[in-house]
Amino acid sequence: MVFFSRVSSPKLCGSVVIIARKQQQCVITVGQRSISGKVMRQGLPPVKKPAPFPYKEKRYNFLRALLDPTTSRLDENSKLIVVEGPPAAGKRALAKELAEELDMAYFPSPNVADCYINKYGYDLRQVDHKLPESCKSYDENDFLKDPMRGNGSKAARFQLTKLSLRYKLHLEALAHILNTGQGVVMDRSPFSDLAYMTAMTETGVISKNVYNFYHQVRNNALFALWRPHLVIYLDVPVDETRRRIEARNLPNEKDSMLTTPAYLQALVDSYKKDYLKDISTHAEVLVYDWSKVADPEIVVEDIERIDFDQYTVYDEKMKDWRRINEWDWNNSRQEFTHSQHYLMAHLNVPPIQCNEILIGAGDNKVRAAVMDETPGSKFAKGFNPEMGDKGILFKLS
Repeated sequence: MVFFSRVSSPKLCGSVVIIARKQQQCVITVGQRSISGKVMRQGLPPVKKPAPFPYKEKRYNFLRALLDPTTSRLDENSKLIVVEGPPAAGKRALAKELAEELDMAYFPSPNVADCYINKYGYDLRQVDHKLPESCKSYDENDFLKDPMRGNGSKAARFQLTKLSLRYKLHLEALAHILNTGQGVVMDRSPFSDLAYMTAMTETGVISKNVYNFYHQVRNNALFALWRPHLVIYLDVPVDETRRRIEARNLPNEKDSMLTTPAYLQALVDSYKKDYLKDISTHAEVLVYDWSKVADPEIVVEDIERIDFDQYTVYDEKMKDWRRINEWDWNNSRQEFTHSQHYLMAHLNVPPIQCNEILIGAGDNKVRAAVMDETPGSKFAKGFNPEMGDKGILFKLS
C-alpha cells in the first residue's frame, strides 16, 4: 500500500514534492532502518554498541580508527533532522520535543549576538563608541530595528555572518552524529538561508549585487556539507504569522521591515518554490499545516514510517550518507570533527565586485587597535596575562 505523509494544506502539493512511501508495520525490528521513538523502543533489549567517543576532548586519529570504526555506533536514530518554517511558526518548540521523543540531541539556532561575548565573558559591544560605523556591532535586534543601516551593508554582512554560524553548527552536528551515534534535531540550516536572502532582495533590503555574491559564497561552501535526512516544514499563513509576531511582542520585531506581509509572503514563496523543491531531491520532506499547532506525536508517527534505506546507490536521495567503505566513513568523521577550520575556509570568497560587503582599510585599522585594548581580545584564550592566565611560556596550544 502506498500513502502520502500528512499535509493538511492541499495548496502545497503543486510546489512541494511530497514523498510517497511503503507502509510499514507498527513494530520496527532490529535492522529495519527507520527512526523509532521512545514508545516504540520500550520493552526492546538495548542494542550493544560502543559508548560515545569524547571527540571534544580526544582526537580521532588513524590508530583510534583501527579500533573504533565509525559505523559501530550508528543505528536507525543516527539521523539529522531539520525543522524549517517562517518566523514564529514554532520551529524551536517542535525541534525540542522531537529531540526529546526520539532521544536525539537538540542543536539550537545560533545567534550573532553571542559572537560579541568573548571567551572571557566581556561584551565587545561596550566599545562600540570607539569604533567607526562600519565596524560597530550589529546583532539580531539591530537587524530587525534597522535593516537598511549603512544602505543595507550591515544587513548583508549580518546575513553572511549568520550563514557562517549555521555552517559551523551543521559541521558540529555531523561530528556529533558520527562520533556518538546520537541523532541531531536542528531548527534551520545553512541550506535554507537562501530563502531569507531572496525575500530580502525582493523587498529591497539588500541589492541584487549582494544577492549574487551570497550565491557565490553559498555555492563555494555548501558542497562540503551532508544534507539532512529529513526536513520538516511548518506551513503557516502570512496573516497567522503576523498575529503570532504581534502576540510574542519581541523587541523591534513587530514593526520591522522584515515582518511585513510583503516580506513574509516573499519568504514563504521562496521556501516552497526553491528550497523545498531542491532539498526534496536529497532528503525526505514532511510538510504540515501549522496554522494551529498540532500534537508532536503525529509528527513522530509520520517520522517512524519513513524507510530511509529504501534508496540505492543510483538514487540521488540520501546520497550524502552513503560511503564507499568503512574507511570512507572514518575519513569523513575525522574531517567533520578536526578539520572544521579548513571547511569553514570555503566561505572566504573575496568580495571583489561587491563593495557593499567591504570595510575600508582605515576602519579595519581602527578596529584592530581597539580590539587590542579590549580585555581578553588581544590573544587567544589562555594567553592573556592581563586576564590572569598563567604559565603562558610553557603552553603549546
